[in-house]
Amino acid sequence: MASELKRIKKRKETRSESEKLYDKSEQVFLIHYSCESFYDIKDGRTPRVTSIALRNLKTAQTESFSIHKIAERRNVDISNIPETYDDLEKEMLADFFEYIKYRPSFSYIHWNMRDGNYGFSAIEHRFQVLGGEPLQVQDEKKFDLARAIIDMFGRNYIDHGDFGRFINLVKYNNMTSKGMLTGKEEADAFDNAEYVKLHQSTLLKVDAMSNIVERVVDSSLLTCATWKDKYGFHPKVIVEYVKEHWLWSLIAISAVVIGLAARLQQWF
Repeated sequence: MASELKRIKKRKETRSESEKLYDKSEQVFLIHYSCESFYDIKDGRTPRVTSIALRNLKTAQTESFSIHKIAERRNVDISNIPETYDDLEKEMLADFFEYIKYRPSFSYIHWNMRDGNYGFSAIEHRFQVLGGEPLQVQDEKKFDLARAIIDMFGRNYIDHGDFGRFINLVKYNNMTSKGMLTGKEEADAFDNAEYVKLHQSTLLKVDAMSNIVERVVDSSLLTCATWKDKYGFHPKVIVEYVKEHWLWSLIAISAVVIGLAARLQQWF
């Protein structure tokens, strides 16, 4: 019973946090990036980064950093990118860290970017490996949308399926998913040097993330979650809440009784 109350409290806290971010949306970036598949790497190195997208939650203005754009800047043909990948990647990451350095007050909404395989630390480490000095984004500036949705709607909010939860959630809400790549498709695209396709997928995903955040805040996000999944509703929860908050419960009940009495007086 106590655990159900904790879940309700966690849901409320997460919703409040998302609303606070939305209230200062001009200082919030949605971030997503594509990289080499970390499942296929056998030598233990960090996956190479292909593209990064930052979308302002307020203005929808999007800044992107990608291998093929750096190659174009250097007059390197796309077919020759693999030969100079490390140099191009280093320049791309340098541009990214230079960009965020001048926006220290910004917060970042992301999707599962939370470890050394895929996350902020993975990008930072990759830049270090290439000889750069990354700027570390503080943890309090990061908001994991994937975990937040689980906190608010439960683990059954959408099926994982063949496409993964993110794309399935996008499809379930009738958002545009055309052009979005699954993890397997991203790995194949990297192996086939389809960097533009990876970049377009990254841009589409930050756009969808922005849409998801807006729907979370205005309570219009569609999920497969049941009432119990979302609210932890069960009669025993109410009983437990009354036991732990008897004074507030008494006040609430009194207010209801007074309100009913006032209406009865109006009728008679």
